Amino acid sequence: MKILPRLRRALTRVTRDTAFLALGAPLHLLTGFLLFMIFGVVWEIIGGGDSSAPVILGVLVALLALCVPALTIAQRWRFRQLLGIDIPHSGWRRSWRQFGYHGLAGALLGSLEALVTGLLVAAVTASLTSVWIYALPWQWRVGSSQTAAYISVAGVVALAAVPSTAAALVRLESQVVPALLGRSREEDLARRVEDLTESRAGTVDAADAERRRIERDLHDGAQQRLVSLALNLGLAKATLDLPPEAREVIDTAHREAKEAIEELSSLVRGLHPAVLDELGLDAALSGLAARTPLPVRLRVDLPERPPRPVEAVAYFVVSEALTNIAKHAQQATRADVTVTRLADILRLVIADDGLGGADPGKGSGLTGLAQRVRSVDGTFRMSSPVGGPTTMTAELPCQS
Repeated sequence: MKILPRLRRALTRVTRDTAFLALGAPLHLLTGFLLFMIFGVVWEIIGGGDSSAPVILGVLVALLALCVPALTIAQRWRFRQLLGIDIPHSGWRRSWRQFGYHGLAGALLGSLEALVTGLLVAAVTASLTSVWIYALPWQWRVGSSQTAAYISVAGVVALAAVPSTAAALVRLESQVVPALLGRSREEDLARRVEDLTESRAGTVDAADAERRRIERDLHDGAQQRLVSLALNLGLAKATLDLPPEAREVIDTAHREAKEAIEELSSLVRGLHPAVLDELGLDAALSGLAARTPLPVRLRVDLPERPPRPVEAVAYFVVSEALTNIAKHAQQATRADVTVTRLADILRLVIADDGLGGADPGKGSGLTGLAQRVRSVDGTFRMSSPVGGPTTMTAELPCQS
């Protein structure tokens, strides 16, 4: 019972391989024939032949130039349909490799394919000699039975060699042809970089949209409930006649509710402030500078609005930088923020007059800043010598 499935698979494989080779032989030999004709005409021109030879040469070269792309498409179809191998399109920049394949490697492979296909036809014909010899007139069959038997045996032996020979040639083509007709390693890397860039851009957009959703949910949900709670606690403290112990508990709860509202408001603004979408980066940074506990000198020069994801990253960078200055910059009395756009680059410079000595390797949010900038293919630099000042520079590409 197990022999039949194996035999069926073997027959399917042999049929596939021989069909693959039989289809490839004329495709390969056509280009080889055209090249042979071209070389012949060139040789005639060198030898001072007919004056019409250059015209014939031009026609043959034009015909070859037309045939090569069509043959390449046919070869890709042959590999995809019969072997399940998809050879990616390499573009017209590698046409010279297509010419080289069809003219040199293709001619050699076509000759081998023709030999294997011819061997199959001859083997089948020879192995059936003892059968079709009876179709001859009887006088021709006299004395030929023994010869026919020998030919049949030789045909069977040749037929037994066809599957392994065809499989070896198919493996050879499967390794050689995709490398010649497909994309090069450099093109694969370039395509992979493009795909990764697109996927990363989609991830950045999705993350930005998610931050906006979280900001709306916090602002319209949890923050409003905390405001309502603080109002109710304030009303209870102002209107109810309560024992001192209960009044102290309500007063504490009221104070903590207001602190929670302030912390949540800061968190919401840090995620994605609504003013950034409505009025742009200038207005959002102005509000941010006004809330910073030390004086901030802000200069924004934007002839046009950057893309939304870049705006969000720029706001995050300035917000985190000012937070770091307020928390960690020793003896800092002011900060300067400059936002300019030069061509397709949005440049952010945040500086303070503190004592410096900040180390990005020790955290303090600087590593997160650099990672956020790199998420949009930007660059982040920092200078913080001991004694100050500290300057952070971020450059964000603004290609729409």
